[in-house]
Amino acid sequence: MSSPFDLAGRTALVTGGAGGLGTEMCRALAAAGARVAIHHLGQEQEAAALADELKATGAEVAVVSGDVTDWDAAAAFVADAEDALGHVDVLVNNAGTMAPARVVDMSYAEWRRTLSVDLDGVFVVSRHVVGGMLERGRGSVVNLSSQLALKGAEDYSSYCAAKAGVLGLTRAMARELGPTVRVNAVAPGPITTPMTASTFDDDLTAARTASLVAGRMGLPEEVAPAVVFLASDAASFVHGQTIHVNGGGVMA
Repeated sequence: MSSPFDLAGRTALVTGGAGGLGTEMCRALAAAGARVAIHHLGQEQEAAALADELKATGAEVAVVSGDVTDWDAAAAFVADAEDALGHVDVLVNNAGTMAPARVVDMSYAEWRRTLSVDLDGVFVVSRHVVGGMLERGRGSVVNLSSQLALKGAEDYSSYCAAKAGVLGLTRAMARELGPTVRVNAVAPGPITTPMTASTFDDDLTAARTASLVAGRMGLPEEVAPAVVFLASDAASFVHGQTIHVNGGGVMA
């Protein structure tokens, strides 16, 4: 009897798949049996190395690239993924960016950059994928939000706003596309990744972990299993929900 977590025969597209969180998601999805399309933007070496690693385990893998905020570019890399691995059954909207700036200092361009990648990109890529899922009668979309969508964070208003928008979009999509396509979200707490390493100093790390039950930063491999769960038939009755993998920072 097969496991309800088994993703054999399904294709998963992970945006931002060559980054810290994305890498572990790709590994976990491949370990569950999925064919994995690793999406990146400007991370050719990292994506190629991850693809080689996964192929060595017997996984079917493709690497695609393009800007998630560009309508035509997103259509192109979705088509590339499907040409290489078959129709996308699982979409993980993971691509994101964050940059510190106070509201009183932030330029409109800085505001739009974060909103464009972290929120618009979720819509753009989903728009190119979910129609096919509906036609085929099956699909799962997993959107990456953040605990900061609920608790807020000083100096990260654009990121908090974008990730809160992702939660609203997730719930709306779940109602529009369900039950055929399941749409859910994962909201990590502070996770040690290259992105956070470049923006978190010791003081910020201490501030972000002080209120956590776990008392520490999380690891990408602690987030990836939640993505696999939501992608799989184990979550067949889960629609419009958010799994908070945050070390107890937000209890919702």
